Amino acid sequence: MIRLKNEKQIDGIRKSCKMLSAMYRDLIPLVKPGIQTVEIDMWVRDWIKKAGGKPAFLGYAPRKKAFPASICISINEEVIHGIPCKRRIRDGDLVSLDCGIDLDGFISDQAVSIEVGKVSSEVKKLNTITCESLYKGIAAVKAGDRLLQIARAVEGHVKPFGYGIVKEYCGHGVGFALHEDPHVPNTPHGANPKMNNGIVLAIEPMINLGTGDVDTLEDEWTIVTADDRISAHWEHTVAVFGGKTEVLTEPLEQLVFG
Repeated sequence: MIRLKNEKQIDGIRKSCKMLSAMYRDLIPLVKPGIQTVEIDMWVRDWIKKAGGKPAFLGYAPRKKAFPASICISINEEVIHGIPCKRRIRDGDLVSLDCGIDLDGFISDQAVSIEVGKVSSEVKKLNTITCESLYKGIAAVKAGDRLLQIARAVEGHVKPFGYGIVKEYCGHGVGFALHEDPHVPNTPHGANPKMNNGIVLAIEPMINLGTGDVDTLEDEWTIVTADDRISAHWEHTVAVFGGKTEVLTEPLEQLVFG
């Protein structure tokens, strides 16, 4: 069931989103060669706590094993849900960060893929097209229209480049909980409800250099590309209210692309 939000509730989600984007603006410059991903996680926990929020991902348990960190850090062939550890980031890595904040019960969600040092032109193009596809999807969000037009917009932008679009995982409703109905796919399939006033969506294309097929690692969380080729991931939280579409999280691409 889709849980529609009123104006006051959307304002609460908006404040959570602004806090999350502010966190990213401070974090992105720190993602450099040599830093351990566990160091990033501890920094994120401390930042969110000081700001008055709670890490929405920490302890999230839709399955038997709860997620043990405050942020997902997925590097290169890791698509999503990478668990922070002692691994050090290297020059040329594509590092996807995905994080959410619980602020007084209102949940935000945003992801960005950071090019560390000098990445290949192939990876840079993938990251650019993935970010562009996110905004194509957002442009398709219109009050009263159908959900799957988001997927058509994303697929239509990505398909000419021959990239793989991850189908097994997708965007979702958000705001009262980290994952709510509806599913927001990046290829047109599944339910196609109307995007009525009060709907809040996390739109998040996950686009791969090779196949769109994925596997799950033994940690039960980390999702990787089936052919070990690189993946990019971008996400915004978006609301429809008063007949208008508002991107509640703030843009980060200038910090990535310059």
